[in-house]
Amino acid sequence: MLEFALPSSFMSSILHTPSEVFRWLASIFLGITMCIIVYQVTGVISLLCFNDYGRLGKKERLEWKNRGFSTFHAIVIAFASLYLLLFSDQFKGGSHSKSVINNTSTLSDSVLGVILQYVIFILLMVKVLHHGLSMFSIFLSLMSGQGQIYILMVLFTESTTPFVNLRWYLDVAGLKNSKLYMFNGIMLFTGWLVARMSLFIIFFFHMYLHFDEVKQIFDLGFYSLLLVPPILTLMNIFWFWKIVKDLVKILSKARHSS
Repeated sequence: MLEFALPSSFMSSILHTPSEVFRWLASIFLGITMCIIVYQVTGVISLLCFNDYGRLGKKERLEWKNRGFSTFHAIVIAFASLYLLLFSDQFKGGSHSKSVINNTSTLSDSVLGVILQYVIFILLMVKVLHHGLSMFSIFLSLMSGQGQIYILMVLFTESTTPFVNLRWYLDVAGLKNSKLYMFNGIMLFTGWLVARMSLFIIFFFHMYLHFDEVKQIFDLGFYSLLLVPPILTLMNIFWFWKIVKDLVKILSKARHSS
């Protein structure tokens, strides 16, 4: 029978200090509050600024507002992840006695708490595989305090989400043949190539360089780290192929029309 040996750091997370529990609950509550406010504000602004919004059906209005919050969330999370990875001292060598795999901070815990609430919300709404994998991985990392650097790397890929959402908005608005749609397609291609395709190469190379530390992660977290990123990579490759096909079609149509 296969057994997973959970470390004391993971098992004791259930009985964490009151301040840590409060921080996690506060970050989740903040995420819920942000979700409600941005969702409602998106509806009000859209009704005032976009004539096409009033003609949408109930299902499309729901999708419109969901993507409004999705865009806001993606921008906040991408900037927070970039700051923690490159500009804070959390993962800089020699700045902590812990290994880079075990480094945590109040800010990173709060970011993961906010994103965990959002992923649960989206998972309940659309039930997509990669959201389920994200929720599982974020939960393990938040509770164990391990592997946050890799979670933040993956969260930075959210920087492409605003371009995905803008493509949907333009399509619904009947602007699929506009220059803005073409420009957004180019930006989506570039962003996907940098923030998803290239980033995962860095992700796996970092794992290779620090594999002795990675092996210290508790069993379930270790095998999840070996399994989930390759699945996400394959999904990103598939989506990238579709993005390239769409961009080629857009550029070809623009060239013939000119």
